[in-house]
Amino acid sequence: MAWVSTAELAAAVSEAGGLGIIGSGQAPPDWVREQVRLARKLTSKPFGVNVMLRSPFVDEVMQVLLEERVPVITTGAGNPGKYLPDLKKAGIRVIPVVASVALARRLARSGVDALIAEGMESGGHVGELCTLPLVPQVVDAVDIPVIAAGGIYDGRGLAAALMLGAQGVQMGTRFMCAAECTIHPAVKEMVIKARDRDTVVTGRPTGHPVRVLRNKLSRQFEELESRCAPPEEMEKLGVGKLRAAMVEGDVVYGSVMAGQVSAMVKEIQPAREIVMDVVRGAAELLSSASRWVVTGK
Repeated sequence: MAWVSTAELAAAVSEAGGLGIIGSGQAPPDWVREQVRLARKLTSKPFGVNVMLRSPFVDEVMQVLLEERVPVITTGAGNPGKYLPDLKKAGIRVIPVVASVALARRLARSGVDALIAEGMESGGHVGELCTLPLVPQVVDAVDIPVIAAGGIYDGRGLAAALMLGAQGVQMGTRFMCAAECTIHPAVKEMVIKARDRDTVVTGRPTGHPVRVLRNKLSRQFEELESRCAPPEEMEKLGVGKLRAAMVEGDVVYGSVMAGQVSAMVKEIQPAREIVMDVVRGAAELLSSASRWVVTGK
């Protein structure tokens, strides 16, 4: 959600009763500090920041978050172990994203507070397992709370995640079309127009595959993969492409990272409306679940 989940969206989600997360991506520390302070002006509710551990600014960003006493940090693309002692000492909750049981076990042993088990249905960087088999395996493997992510759009996804043993869900793609999301309108329009097979995973040879909406850039990646181009060539092609899409509106040659639920997004809605739709939908489903109980000997 880099360049997508800014302070405006994070604050709106928190105000609606969720936990809004600012996506720091590869942004410099000054930008992250500005976003944290803006979020505090927009909401008095808790919010968090996602830190991509492959960012060239990761050390500086972590220091900013310690200084600003952000209550929750989620992490991706690595192991936050080296930062845990300082974060825990500051009372900051640390919740890494995992895509495998092995990593989940390792991080749980390191002392993180919870885990986000993210299936490959999600947008952006993905693993190899789908949400439905991944979540219960992670739940069974650790003794800390697990949050489900990937392919979750409405109350049906939340209800399913809870039945799999998760304590909550993380959602991204639907919030791209929240009214408070500051991404370029062309990206929102592309998400709304997306069909069920309009996402594709590119960049597997680099070791950091991403799910995006199909466009000319994704086809360029596919061409490079088909001729076994060096990973360095693919990484070079991707430089700056996420910002090009989300900020500048280049949905042709930009990287439009979005999940498979793009096909389910049909309109732009306020964040509060999205949150309430998900929660109410799940509550209705769960309250009627007893009709599926099998009785008898």
